[in-house]
Amino acid sequence: MTTESGTNRITGRGMTMSDVLARFARVTPDAPAFVDAGTGERRSYGEADDRVTRLANALTAGGVREGDRVAVLGLNSIPLIEAYLATLRAGALCVPVNFRLVADEIAYALTDSGAVAVVVDQALAPQLEKARAQAPSVEQVVTIGGDLEDVLAAASPDYVELPVPDEATAYIMYTSGTTGRPKGAMLSHRNLFLHAFSSTAHLGSSGSGGVWMSGAPLFHIAGLAGMLPSLLTGGTTIIPPSGGFDPAATVATLERERVASCFFVPAQWAAIVAVPDIAERDLSSLTKLSWGAAPASTTLLRKMIDTFPHADVVTSFGQTECSPVTTTLKGEDSIRKIGSVGTPMINVECRVVDDEMNDVPRGEVGEIVYRGPLVMSGYWNKPKETAEAFRGGWFHSGDLVRQDADGYYYVVDRKKDMIISGGENIYCAEVENVLAAHPEIGDVALIGVPDEQWGETPLAVIVPADPANPPTAASIEAYCREHLAAYKRPRRLSIVDALPRNPSGKVLKTQLREENQAGSLVSRPAV
Repeated sequence: MTTESGTNRITGRGMTMSDVLARFARVTPDAPAFVDAGTGERRSYGEADDRVTRLANALTAGGVREGDRVAVLGLNSIPLIEAYLATLRAGALCVPVNFRLVADEIAYALTDSGAVAVVVDQALAPQLEKARAQAPSVEQVVTIGGDLEDVLAAASPDYVELPVPDEATAYIMYTSGTTGRPKGAMLSHRNLFLHAFSSTAHLGSSGSGGVWMSGAPLFHIAGLAGMLPSLLTGGTTIIPPSGGFDPAATVATLERERVASCFFVPAQWAAIVAVPDIAERDLSSLTKLSWGAAPASTTLLRKMIDTFPHADVVTSFGQTECSPVTTTLKGEDSIRKIGSVGTPMINVECRVVDDEMNDVPRGEVGEIVYRGPLVMSGYWNKPKETAEAFRGGWFHSGDLVRQDADGYYYVVDRKKDMIISGGENIYCAEVENVLAAHPEIGDVALIGVPDEQWGETPLAVIVPADPANPPTAASIEAYCREHLAAYKRPRRLSIVDALPRNPSGKVLKTQLREENQAGSLVSRPAV
């Protein structure tokens, strides 16, 4: 590494997304970088860059070193994004934490990652305090809405660039699996930078100054990675408020901010196209409408196409471990190939294979596997799980697909036991492990059943420990409130005498789905 004469900027290094912010702070410092749709707060590139530098220096002064992990736990806001970028600028690894998690779940993310610092939203500080009792590694806490502004004011404004290599891990994104314990997918600076570049090159962009918006929370890979193409091209990112989704307010924001490109999950799109005066709103700025993270019906897609005839409807498919988009169905194919998830994006190589890694003929079902510069390096501190995920030299997605004669992919099923409800992944083994510890439950299986609002919703099929005294919905709900985030909790309950199993002891979930979609549900109120 060499240093430019008269500066502290290191040459011969890679570029991170924090560097991209600094670039536009130099080139277009007054251009709008971020807009908070809930509060109306706005931040230019110059303002954001100064705050990112100050926070990075404050984290460093507080003991954060290159390679350390900094957890960020907050509601959607501009300071949340600044915390992400400041962590990268400090040479540390950012660990976004789902704000819906309970204290036990937050503690797991902190202890597994070994986080030494946390940037937390004031509204979530009580949960963090409970979690810290189990996370001795945390030494520094900065609170958004609390001491953050004082911390920034006291910090040095001097930009100190560190020699962070492209292949270094930028984010640890926690995603669960069949073990029931969350796994931290390690996404490098290169992964995310090339994903932003690939998305822009593959799908096009609205150019410098373009406006992008997403309905995804910023702790989610769709929200985090989704904003990067806008940042890469010097555009404006509109940040939605956290909490309940308001379709009328969203449409008003799309109109007011002249949004060009946006991403929402199917449940959100269904609510948007149902807004009564949608046809009268001036949404002519919209050029690209993206959806993903959960299945969408062909009825909804046709409604989107009819409602926004001037815009391309784009299907995005992938997963956290791939930064995340792997295949897309572009606007020109949205009707001709409706129901497909499209073809591979630039810098993604795909195969459809059987259990022995043999390619299956087109038209037959197999698992889609990936390789390329967008795929993660592995799972944090989990070599066994990493080796299993990359067996045969390709990343195994767990998604079962078929490919038509033209090379377009169609998702058939999910190999892993995963429920997608309103765009959130719910992993059966994790919830089952929690429920199994309930003293009144003898055996349990979680399945997804159709839901008009959320696409799928979790149903717990329970064998009572004492058949004469089965657990009530109220007791299970109270138990789950202590141990599971709200979106993971079963919305429906079915009491059975025994779970159907095959000779090896595996629960026959296909049979459970058939039985419980036939009307034998015992429902309880949603929370």
